[in-house]
This record gives sequence, structure tokens and C-alpha cells, in this order.
Amino acid sequence: MASPKKEGFLTEEQREVLKIAAQKAEVLSSSPKSPTKLVLSEIHTKGGGGGGGGRSPSSGVRHVRRSHSGKLVRVKKDGAGGKGTWGKLLDADPDSRIDPNDPNYDSGEEPYQLVGATLSNPIDDYKKSVATIIEEYFSTGAVEVAATDLGDIGSDQYHHFFVKKLVSMAMDRHDKEKEMASVLLSSLYADVISSAQISQGFLMLLEAVDDLALDILDAVDVLALFIARAVVDDILPPAFLTKAKKTLSESSKGLQVVQTAEKSYLSAPHHAELVEGRWGGTTHFTVEEVKRKISDLLREYIENGDTAEACRCIRELGVSFFHHEVVKRALVLAMEIQTSEPLILKLLKEAAEELLISPSQMTKGFSRLAESLDDLSLDIPAAKSLFQMIVPKAISGGWLDPSFLKSKEAEDEDRDEGYEKLRKYKEEAVTIIREYFLSDDIPELIRSLEDLGAPEYNPVFIKRLITLAMDRKYREKEMASVLLSALSMEIFSRDDIVDGFIMLLESAEDAALDILDASNELALFLARAVIDDVLAPLNLEEINSKLPRNCSGSKTVHMARSLASARHAGERLLRCWGGGTGWAVEDAKDKIIKLLEEYESGGDVGEACQCIRDLGMPFFNHEVVKKALVMAMEKKNERLLGLLQVCFDEWLITMNQMTKGFSRVRDGLDDLALDIPNAEEKFQQYMEHARKQGWLLASF
Repeated sequence: MASPKKEGFLTEEQREVLKIAAQKAEVLSSSPKSPTKLVLSEIHTKGGGGGGGGRSPSSGVRHVRRSHSGKLVRVKKDGAGGKGTWGKLLDADPDSRIDPNDPNYDSGEEPYQLVGATLSNPIDDYKKSVATIIEEYFSTGAVEVAATDLGDIGSDQYHHFFVKKLVSMAMDRHDKEKEMASVLLSSLYADVISSAQISQGFLMLLEAVDDLALDILDAVDVLALFIARAVVDDILPPAFLTKAKKTLSESSKGLQVVQTAEKSYLSAPHHAELVEGRWGGTTHFTVEEVKRKISDLLREYIENGDTAEACRCIRELGVSFFHHEVVKRALVLAMEIQTSEPLILKLLKEAAEELLISPSQMTKGFSRLAESLDDLSLDIPAAKSLFQMIVPKAISGGWLDPSFLKSKEAEDEDRDEGYEKLRKYKEEAVTIIREYFLSDDIPELIRSLEDLGAPEYNPVFIKRLITLAMDRKYREKEMASVLLSALSMEIFSRDDIVDGFIMLLESAEDAALDILDASNELALFLARAVIDDVLAPLNLEEINSKLPRNCSGSKTVHMARSLASARHAGERLLRCWGGGTGWAVEDAKDKIIKLLEEYESGGDVGEACQCIRDLGMPFFNHEVVKKALVMAMEKKNERLLGLLQVCFDEWLITMNQMTKGFSRVRDGLDDLALDIPNAEEKFQQYMEHARKQGWLLASF
């Protein structure tokens, strides 16, 4: 037997294994006539004893394989698997195939094939979902819907991708969408998206700005403005800029973005107003823009008579909730140009049949025109008779609800003497308010109100004031808030103001017919009233509890509560309409604290009184009273009461202002007690002293 170490031969152990395998194959063979044989081919070796190194003459060599000992061996097919047999037991021939034509063919013996399947990437799915949410938000402007949809996705850990997607999509759109994106981020901050996720999202944008700049030429400036806006809105900490610099390379556009945000926006004087007003400061068309577009499309329709084109233009306005204005203006145009009436009625009928203008919007349009017929008659004398002829045509045509006539008749029956008195008061109030917007004369307005002699209608005046201001510019809105603060100190009670806001919120849906952003505007007025001490925070709960169920005003109150309780709420709300008098009020509070501290530490009473006069805000002197009383409690210094006495004696602080100041302290006693345990006891002492000195109104 050859040595096991010799090249080209198997060891005894290997031969034994092969022998056993051959015996098993003999037993399992299906045909005894053709016994399975296992024959080793001749093995070619390159050197060593006896091999000679020659090539085997056999022509049956098919494969070269490696043996268990690691040597290369040639294997010749030995005839196994001939006719009538199953083949070799261990056939390892890679070229062997299962023949489908074989009578014994079994498809189950075919080798398995792995079929590739596309795996779902959760991040890709999330990005697709949020892209749809963002597109819908840009179309509707519904912040609450966007927040709900984002929460429904259920992938909070990916919200930084939402920040990146929202901003990058807005960067390539108009200023309206950019403003909407900033408003949405501010609304989702903390409640839906964490501060860390917003920071991470903006950091991803900085890293991707090189790619964004390929499609958006001014990407650096736009992203810098987004970052500055986020800092101003307190959703991105100023320290973010410093941290971002450390992660960005000097040659990247991301670093340019950070530098632009710092130098061009956040370092400029009045940068907050600059940044917030850069994109127009509103997420919607103004009322004037929408009305102008409606008028233009209607006049163009009269000229060309293309109903389909007019319907397309109405649809493109994207203000389905404002279609009543289309109805109203179309009807007015039909009265002004009577030859256009058939075309106008045709347009309204087709718009109603296509459900472009809903039945409720159609009815509201007719109702609003009916309410303004008296004024319209000044320009179109036959307005009432023309309107009475159009209504039956609309009802018979099937595009105006017949109930419109019944409701109009019922309203006419309800017009009694009380209604006429209220109507006249409203007319007088509107005149007074318009004069105030022109003159900015608060004392004159107060005198005019006193001359009306109808304090029971004070809530109606508040409703009229804010309604008129909402449909005007920031200047008038700011003037309305300042006036409200002055009226609350002079002639309006806290209940008057609460009732006025309740009336406003109850009619919020009607206000939205003329003012597209009525809900947000009302929320700002409510929150501003809290900041100006016109309302106490608890009054918001009181107002909400008195609203009807399912009233849209409840959402407005909730929004106002969030605005008033947000960080830096005072500063932001006092400049929500561009600052104006609001900044003066904030400055006045700081000056009042400083003059009282100086007087308390030994200052001159005459100088303190002069400082109060220099404020030039007599309607705000109740703040002097309030802060003086609080400081007297904190410092345990009765000297401050002496200052109030001098101010009262010199008519520097009126009885109304004094009473208002004591009232403010009384309303805030629960909060004061947290810092001053004996606050209530001290207040009772001060109140008794004030009554003895005649500072307070008898009704207090």
C-alpha cells in the first residue's frame, strides 16, 4: 500500500470512507443488473515516488477537484447512473440538471429561487406622507389640520425631516408660502415638534444648502431669513448659530447662511419687525386683494361672456369660504349694469349646479346684499325693487334656497322699537370709531360715548370697535387695543369688556365672511387685552364657559390663551401690530418701576410726581397705583402710600385711575400670595386707608 504521505494517493482512512459509501450505494441501487461502482481515476502527480509525472491516458477525465487532504485530484465518471438506475448516491456534479421530461420528475425537487422584494424604508414613507401634508397646508392654510395629520403619522422621531421638508418646499415658492411655513413651525413648536428636532432640521438644511442653491438662486439669503425668523419666534435658540458654525466647513454655503442671518438680520436695528414683516406678515390674501380679484373677474366675464373661464377664475381664487362675496358683488353688478343681469344669473346658476358655490355661500351672499340695500339705494335708487325681482328668479331656477324668503320675512317682523334704538346706536358708534381712527383723540371719543348716554350698549361698542379694526391696517388695530385699555380705566367695566368679546366670538363665523383671518385676529385682540390688564387670564376661562357648544370661538379663546402664556408674550403681543403705542406702554411700565424704586429708596416726592407727568399717559396711571401697592407690600414701606396721596391731591391720579389700580391688585391677590404670604391682609389695610382718604369710588 502506498504511503499516505506520497503525492497523488489517498490515505487508508480516506479509502475506508469511500469503500463504505460504495457499499451503501450497492444496497440502495434499484437495478441489480447494473450495480453501482465507485472507481477512482488515475491521479496525476507532479513529482514523488513512482508517479513518473505522466498524464493519464484515460479520456474520461471531466473534473479536477480538491481532496479532503487538500490535494488536487482528477475524477472520471465511472458509469454510475446508467440506464435503469437512479445514479450515484452522492452526485455532486454541478452540471447535473433535473429533467422535466423524466416520468419521475417532481417540481418540488427544483432548487429554490429567491425572488427579490422591495423593502419599505420608514424614512422614505414618512417623507412622502409629510410632503402631502405640506402641500395641503399650503392650499388650505389650516394649521390645526396640519398638526393633526402630522400627529396621525405616528413617527415623532422623524419630525426633523418634516422641518427640513417644509422649509425647503417653501423656499422655492412665493412669500405667502414662506410666511405660512414660519407660522406652522411656530405653531407646532413644543406641542408637536421638540426644540431639538427643529434645531436638527435646520442643521440638515444648512448642510444641504449647497444642493438647494442649484435650484434656488437665492437659497442662502432665503434660508438665512428662515433661521432669523425662527430665532425671533423663539423656536430656535440664538446659541444654535454658534454651534452650527463649528460643524460647517469654511467653504460651505451653510456657513454663509449663518453669517447672513447674524449680520444682515439679527444684528440690524429693530430686527424683529424687519424679519417678521419681510414676507408680508400674513399667511393669506388680504380682504382687499380678494375683493379686487373678484371684481376684475366679474367685469371681464361681462365683456367676454365666457362662463367656463369665469368659473375657473373663481375656483383658482382658492377661497371657497369667501364665495358669498362673489355672489354679492355679482348681484350688485347686475343692478348697476342691468343689461348684464342675464349673464350674471347664468354664471351664478352654473356655479351652483357645479357646486362651485355651495348653497350656504349662495344664501349668505343674498343675505349680505339684503342687509346693505339701504346703503346701496344711495347709489342705485332702484336697488330694492331690482333685488326683489332677482330673488324669485334665483329660487325658481333652483340655485337659491326658498327658505331665504321666509327668514327675511321673519327678520322684518322682529324689527321693533328696541331694534331701532340699537340700530341708531350702532350707526353713532361707527361714526365715533371712524373719527377716532382719523384723529387718535381718546378723550374726545370718551366724551362722545358719554353723550350717547347708553352704557347698556358698551359691549356692542367693543364689538363694533374690534370688528372695524380687524378689517383695517395694523395702525388701526393698535389704536383699537390702546383705546380698549383706556376705556377699561375710564368708563367700561370688566363685565362690559367680557360681554363684548363674547358677542364677538359668538359671531366669529359671520366676521369670517368679510375678514379672512378673523379667528387669528380675534385671538390676538384677546391675548393683547390680557397683556394690557384689560382682561385677567381667568376672564378667558369665563368667556369660554359662556360660549355655545361647538362654537368656533372656543378655538379662538384657546389660541389666545396660548399666545398670552407663551415665552416673551408681553413683548411679542405689544408689537404684534408693529409696536406703535404698544411699545410706549411697555416702556411706561419699566419707567414706573424705576421711579417708584427711586422714591422708595429716599427720592423726592416732587420729582416722582414730575416723572409720572412726563410719562404722558394719564389713562395708564392705574399702573402706578398697582405697582406702588405691590412694592409697599414687598418692601414693607408705607412711604409709597404717601406718594399716592400727593398724586391724588394734585389730581395727577384720578379717582377712576386709583380705583382701577386697587382693582388690578385685588384681581391678582392669589398670585401675589405665593410671594407675599400676608398680601391679602396688607391689601385690606391699604383699602381701608384709601377709603378713609376718599381715593376710591363708592361702588368699589
